[in-house]
Amino acid sequence: MSETFTVEVAYALPDKQSLLSLEVSQGTTVEQAIVQSGILSSYSDIDLSKNKVGIWNRAAKLNEVLKADDRVEIYRPLIADPKEVRKRRAEKAKEEGRADKVTGGRPNSLKKAKAAENKSDD
Repeated sequence: MSETFTVEVAYALPDKQSLLSLEVSQGTTVEQAIVQSGILSSYSDIDLSKNKVGIWNRAAKLNEVLKADDRVEIYRPLIADPKEVRKRRAEKAKEEGRADKVTGGRPNSLKKAKAAENKSDD
């Protein structure tokens, strides 16, 4: 008789979360645990060929073997590219004067005062 242990399978949407606990036998893979949990029938949007998975917030492959007390997490795809969002936010800050147009950092009030002083000297 093979030894069994407990693992959890987690999936979350903005308005609904599931954390299922189940007993699996030694040698069970991430994919086998997901299928065995029955979570695929509860969430039709999960597609294991597209959704990334992880164990305790660390990326994992579907064929990775589980250990006792592992939590398998099924991740949703990103809605927006984080790099693009950051870039747009920085551009908006520059336009609004909340960021230096050259460096992208906070505007330096001393630099502005010195520039104004230099103009008055001319």
